[in-house]
Amino acid sequence: MAVTEKAVTDVLAGIGLPGGGDLVSNDMIRALTVEKDQIRFVIEAPTPEDAQQMEPLRQAAAAAVQRIAGAANVSVVLTAHGPAAPQKAPPQLKLGRHPTGGGAERIAGVDRILAVASGKGGVGKSTVSSNLAVALARQGRRVGLLDADIYGPSQPRMMGVSQRPASPDGKAIIPLQAHGVTMMSIGLMVDPDTAVVWRGPMLMGALQQMLGQVQWGELDVLIVDLPPGTGDVQLTLCQRTHLTGAIVVSTPQDVALLDARKAIDMFNRLKTPVLGLVENMSMYICPSCGHEAHIFGHGGVRAEADKLGVPFLGELPLALEVREAGDAGQPIAAGEGPLAEAYAKLAAGLVQGGMA
Repeated sequence: MAVTEKAVTDVLAGIGLPGGGDLVSNDMIRALTVEKDQIRFVIEAPTPEDAQQMEPLRQAAAAAVQRIAGAANVSVVLTAHGPAAPQKAPPQLKLGRHPTGGGAERIAGVDRILAVASGKGGVGKSTVSSNLAVALARQGRRVGLLDADIYGPSQPRMMGVSQRPASPDGKAIIPLQAHGVTMMSIGLMVDPDTAVVWRGPMLMGALQQMLGQVQWGELDVLIVDLPPGTGDVQLTLCQRTHLTGAIVVSTPQDVALLDARKAIDMFNRLKTPVLGLVENMSMYICPSCGHEAHIFGHGGVRAEADKLGVPFLGELPLALEVREAGDAGQPIAAGEGPLAEAYAKLAAGLVQGGMA
């Protein structure tokens, strides 16, 4: 028998709260979804302080729903509605605060800021970001890498770092170093298995903190790995930071190019220069016979760049070694060979063009 939303809410209505009432009558259940035997929902506490005391309640709710006949997989996330109360000493860094006002600001010590963007997910934007950062560092540039994909941070894994950044005073954030690159990611500040369930203002506040409170030092270029799409993070970065420009990554296929055009249109509307397009997964070289195959097509991004009148920055191959290197925390650009050379060529073009 299929599980229904009513069956879930009826069970949650039986989970009482210390102050009276229950999860349902107190309107604390959010984003309830039931897909066959998969059940997911969010318990939203009134404040972060309340949320810190509600972990036993979250576990009780998950256990109660798990007992429903037909429920195989139950996922419950605990979050909070309001901002945290002012903290007392000792200072503790808190990410996800609400954004501050003001216009575009410069980051002390950072010469250029390059946003790496894509219209859609799955085109290898984060892989390009990490390998480009490493390739630029190998050419003698002082490089920073900011993972701004708040909901899906992947740079800690790709760059092979996991330790939590230090914050000596609860304000300044000391970034980490990997493969000659200074890096920071929200993924280093939260449990890797915990979902970040934040509204837009908290996303924007976290981005501003990682830009302004991280002690980046003296950098020639800061690479910002954006999330896919055209949302709050992109708007905040373009409107609150002096961006040098954006690099748009796409695969050659038409579906990816449709969304890449939207990303380019967004940057044009926000008066952010589009420095060029990169065609990722452009070709696949068979390791056994050397045959070159164009799995996602070929040349579509170059044609789109010509059509829009923006630079075409290069083609990057589809290769199992690139994926394996990223999963292992050793970007392919940190080694030698044709795959590393492809990223070195991309980096050299940016340096020669004065963009990095």
